[in-house]
Amino acid sequence: MRCLVVADLHYSLPQFDWLLEAAPEFDVVIFAGDALDIGSFVDFRAQILVVKKYLSLLSQVTRVILCSGNHDLDERSAEGEKIARWVGDIRELGIACDGDSLIIGGTHFTVCPWWDGPLVKSRIEAQLRDAAAEPAQRWIWVHHAPPANSPTSWGGKRFFGDVELVQWIAQYQPSMVISGHVHQSPFIPDGSWFDRLGTTWIFNSGLQHGRPPVYIVLDLDEGAAFWLAAGEAQRIDLRAPLLRPAAEIENPPPWLISLGRIADPSLARPVTAAG
Repeated sequence: MRCLVVADLHYSLPQFDWLLEAAPEFDVVIFAGDALDIGSFVDFRAQILVVKKYLSLLSQVTRVILCSGNHDLDERSAEGEKIARWVGDIRELGIACDGDSLIIGGTHFTVCPWWDGPLVKSRIEAQLRDAAAEPAQRWIWVHHAPPANSPTSWGGKRFFGDVELVQWIAQYQPSMVISGHVHQSPFIPDGSWFDRLGTTWIFNSGLQHGRPPVYIVLDLDEGAAFWLAAGEAQRIDLRAPLLRPAAEIENPPPWLISLGRIADPSLARPVTAAG
């Protein structure tokens, strides 16, 4: 199973267009929060309508999983906590979203909402407790904020991660946690797009503007993770211990070449032909 991972598209329609084009190559598209942009000049209600249309089209070509991020919060609950009510509405499109747990091909996915207070936090705790009782080959959490004190949450001067998430990971040791939120982590000294806490792999794709977005591909059958950004293409072995730095991608598989971020090596001119 191959999973395409993105986060923090922040209503960048060229990036949503690319995502729609790339989706057929993958068994699952995982969107780790912040589909919307609270700082945009576009009305929030209009953003929701447009993003829902993209998600509807995505759901027609592959499985889609989406968690809410802090930019996706559109209402307050009756208890006064910020929530992304619109995210719950996409469930009718067949998309797994906040509060859901599902098993695809032996992999258990748990989709966590952005939490803004004790009530939603307690729901996540109950969600994880219930999901832990369901056996699966591997367990992947989708949670917008990365864990605290991890290179994946390093902002350059301090960490911006979730302290509670660190405790949940220690308690349950899922196979992977897929996040976003801290845009610069993969691109700055002491930051990274990957980490490992115990036996749990942590991922944060980061953010770059333009098309295509930064993205991660999880090839679960091959036990590999790929990170693609402008001018960078890296790979790690998920079956090996944590090793830094990540390796450069030397022999990209055909499906990765087809996404257009890596040049097809077969098209390169041989050195002897250079004139």
